Amino acid sequence: MKFLISTFTASIIFASSTFVCADEIQGNPQNGEQKISMCIGCHGIAGYQASFPQVYKVPKIAGQGAKYIASALNAYKKGDRRHPTMHGIAVSMTDQDIADVAAYYSLLGKDEGLKLSDDPSVAQPEVAALIQKGACTSCHGSNFNKPLDPSYPKIAGQNWDYLFVALKSYKLGIQPSWGRNNAVMSGVAKQFSNDELKMLAQYVGSQQGEIKTVAQSKFR
Repeated sequence: MKFLISTFTASIIFASSTFVCADEIQGNPQNGEQKISMCIGCHGIAGYQASFPQVYKVPKIAGQGAKYIASALNAYKKGDRRHPTMHGIAVSMTDQDIADVAAYYSLLGKDEGLKLSDDPSVAQPEVAALIQKGACTSCHGSNFNKPLDPSYPKIAGQNWDYLFVALKSYKLGIQPSWGRNNAVMSGVAKQFSNDELKMLAQYVGSQQGEIKTVAQSKFR
């Protein structure tokens, strides 16, 4: 099936397929296109920066796995991820809304002809040692783009400063208005200093991946 996406009109023509997201809810990407008005103000602007809990570029979500997007939104909704803006958006969404939006973004900007190497570029010895210590590829894949489980994110090519903030959030855990609660990622992040987490984030962010930011107009 071919999916035609126009960055000028932000319209999508999808064949009649659906995507299974959290709790086996069927996500409809065509319906999801009608539910992203709260998303495009940040995620539809290349290089857009958030300022909480520090200044960083918001994550690229076009091409991200649908199941991961749904999992992240549910975590913001339940409070396992603390972020006032994202919580406010997530709690306003039904399970069906989340599944539809996740399905939409998983296909947005998808390049069927993109060929990625199974191996990342060679890391400097100190970075390679950090990757081995954290067992990063055991969950995110050897090229950081083929996660072991679809509920895990593709992280190759993600904005490094976002990755750095995310890793620090896992390291510190749940705070009153920010932080993240995930036993596995918390255990991994706590092994490293912040300087080491930054080195990891910069390396992973430099790798080629499928995720991207697709420019979208606020006026729909």
